[in-house]
Amino acid sequence: MRLDGLLSFPLTPFTADLADVAWPALRDHLDRQLAADPAALFVACGTGEFTALAPAEYARVVATAVAAADGRVPVFAGVGGGPQTARAFAAAAADAGADGALLLPPYLVESTPAGLVEHVRWVAAATDLPLIVYQRATAVLDPAATVALLDLPTVLGVKDGRGDVDAMLRIVTAVRHSGHPRAAEFLFLNGLPTAELSAAAYGAIGVPAYSSAVLTFVPEVATAFHRAVSTSDGATAGALLSAFYLPFAELRATTPGYAVALVKAGARLVGQPVGGVRPPLVDPPPEHVDRLAAIVAAGREAVRGA
Repeated sequence: MRLDGLLSFPLTPFTADLADVAWPALRDHLDRQLAADPAALFVACGTGEFTALAPAEYARVVATAVAAADGRVPVFAGVGGGPQTARAFAAAAADAGADGALLLPPYLVESTPAGLVEHVRWVAAATDLPLIVYQRATAVLDPAATVALLDLPTVLGVKDGRGDVDAMLRIVTAVRHSGHPRAAEFLFLNGLPTAELSAAAYGAIGVPAYSSAVLTFVPEVATAFHRAVSTSDGATAGALLSAFYLPFAELRATTPGYAVALVKAGARLVGQPVGGVRPPLVDPPPEHVDRLAAIVAAGREAVRGA
């Protein structure tokens, strides 16, 4: 399975009281994402507030995404928690029709890279779903551990959320030159918050595909930037970085949890009824929403100028 192009990580809309998923809004949001022609949908992951979903909600979110995609693009579902919990979510994702799973970091505990491989092995043994391992927080790989993942046939690749380009270069090089039969097909994805800021650096080390939270609320900006990077249009990429991405990242960095909450506020700004975030995340105050509105306007203007 190849995942070329932008990767969509849809939001999970909630009702005004946060008591339930806003199901019609979810389907509308998914349809908007699919209209932007992503390479895949990754639902109920970080941006989709995986940790805030009840098991029944999770299963229906995944099933809704599968129905919306209707085979046009693969649907990956977030799975995580401890090893047994991750197995249970993987089973639910498979029952809902998902094409694969993004294995989120183990809950709370830290271990060694070798220990992480065993965690992946434990989850992979219980499901036929293809897995992508999300490296961040308590899940940190090294070159030897990543090469060991090649021996797990259902593990497709690694999504990096750490941002250590030197470490990723070592990992990519170790895998590609390992001599393993799966070395050339193993996937590496850039999964940093506002991954566009690091797209050029990651592309240079052989990691061109990236997730885009911006795709969820201003797809015209996200797709224009991706096109510029893919065609080496430095002028357009620079204009969008200056007008939108750098100010957006600066605002995102002001408050923990804004990698989700600010994105959801952006979706509300452009008319998507996605509701607020569930605790412990916090919605942005009016002054931050006003700054975000100005950033969105500047990004759209930059697209028109390009």
